Amino acid sequence: MESCPAKTVMAGGMGFALGGLFGLFMSSMNYDTPLSPQGQQLAKLTTREQLRLGFKDMGARSFSSAKNFALVGAIFSGTECCIEGFRAKNDMANGVAAGCITGGVLAAKAGPQAALVGCGGFAAFSAAIDYYLRMPSE
Repeated sequence: MESCPAKTVMAGGMGFALGGLFGLFMSSMNYDTPLSPQGQQLAKLTTREQLRLGFKDMGARSFSSAKNFALVGAIFSGTECCIEGFRAKNDMANGVAAGCITGGVLAAKAGPQAALVGCGGFAAFSAAIDYYLRMPSE
């Protein structure tokens, strides 16, 4: 597939689906013990109310995680595709640059230092993944 908009939409959609599953799994691992104040309030409710609140919380966390994964996937994929089209090359530099831009954009609200750290972190992660995926198979 060569279309950057199509790649961006597909990456965003797949990120949404993966993020939803990840959020569902992570929220199912979170529980309140009867010793915490929240757990004591939950223990006073009926089982039906406890389940209703639990499923509501799982849905909210799952949707939040899905939105975040979709955003990261769409920004990274769209940026990488545009850089690849501009450079007319398919190499590791595209992924590293796209990772830097993605990390910087996502952390920009927290200030320039956070944007710089986000740029470096995403670029390093992208380089590691690209290096692994481009290794010759034996």
